[in-house]
Amino acid sequence: MAVTVETLEKLERKMTLTLPVDVIQNEVNTRLKRLARQVKIDGFRPGKVPMNIVAQRYGYSVHYEVMNDKVGEAFSTAANEANLRVAGQPRISEKEGAAEGQMAFDAIFEVYPEVKLPELNTVEIEKVTSDVTDAAIEKTIDILRKQRRTFAQRSLESTVADGDRVTVDFEGKIDGEVFQGGKADDFQFIVGEGQMLKEFEDAVRGLKIGESKTFPLNFPADYHGKDVAGKTADFLVTVKKLEASHLPEVTDELAKSLGVADASVAGLQADIRKNLEREVKARLMGRNKQAALEALVAKAELDLPQSIVQAEVDRLVQGARNDLKQRGIKDADKAPIPDDIFRPQAEQRVRLGLVVAEVVRANELHAKPEQIKAHIEELAASYERPEDVTRWYYSDNQRMAEVEAVVIEGNVADFVLSKAKVTEKAISFEELMGQV
Repeated sequence: MAVTVETLEKLERKMTLTLPVDVIQNEVNTRLKRLARQVKIDGFRPGKVPMNIVAQRYGYSVHYEVMNDKVGEAFSTAANEANLRVAGQPRISEKEGAAEGQMAFDAIFEVYPEVKLPELNTVEIEKVTSDVTDAAIEKTIDILRKQRRTFAQRSLESTVADGDRVTVDFEGKIDGEVFQGGKADDFQFIVGEGQMLKEFEDAVRGLKIGESKTFPLNFPADYHGKDVAGKTADFLVTVKKLEASHLPEVTDELAKSLGVADASVAGLQADIRKNLEREVKARLMGRNKQAALEALVAKAELDLPQSIVQAEVDRLVQGARNDLKQRGIKDADKAPIPDDIFRPQAEQRVRLGLVVAEVVRANELHAKPEQIKAHIEELAASYERPEDVTRWYYSDNQRMAEVEAVVIEGNVADFVLSKAKVTEKAISFEELMGQV
């Protein structure tokens, strides 16, 4: 077999392969003979079908199959011998003008790029730090208290105030017409917690049971209901029921009701601190890992194999179709989703993957079994039955591969942070949690 390889552009290569015709024909004959012993054709006993009939019926498909197999084998062998790291699948086509007794093929493909990593001591990264404060613990306790609050009927003379649970009838109109979702009876919400738009809450404050009020309500331009977003509606609201909320006191009894092992206020606070510290640690690791990898990738130099980028685009498009299907969208698999929507994201993912792989290779940062085990145990620790979660991960190779990828990215981020110019920035617990 003769092979020539030429560079077309950047990562694209063209390989010309030649194969003797008799090699292909001999394999076709071998497969047809094997097939003749198995096929069932009316009028013939099994194994007694004449070869000319087998060849007439199955010759084309067997020939096509052999061609694919032999050319694929030849391509793989030639690529290995030439030390080519092939990216994606080659596009193979038969070539005209081969010598007698030969068949020639052109294989156009891409190779993985050379990744030029930056000097890590020139990479600048801002690393964030944060702590769990007493205020954060108290805020969490308040959330738990609200989840267990009780309500009691208020007197007829009482007026709606923040914290009250109010039951109302309302009707909203735009240009004199009631719009979809704009009318409800016996609708219940808690005032002052942002469950309704501010203008709606402002309208019911101060009303008594049985009182009504009309008011204009401006829907924000980014409102989730697209039919009314950016429009103004005229509302009529009537208060039908008013209840005061009662929060349970922070006592040992509350701690016991929450299932805290040490059924005391101190035990509750310690349990919350432990959980918040675990969450803070995870968020800090995620945020700093992302900062380190983004800084690394921004300074790395490489060309992107477009075949790998396209494969990632296809994967993202299919993921979008699956998401639409799960939402009940009809004919989601035929939805027109342009590749360009996902191409920047695909390019970034491929770039990140190639850079991370090069850092891992150059510095032996592969995930160790004990690291994978520790990561899974940490993921499982926040669940009621950690052993079940651990078993769930270990029972599936795909899930284990995902964990391994996360550990490897963590190894790379830690390595980069240990070498780069790092400046630390303390941020509040609220900012880290996205509460500001």
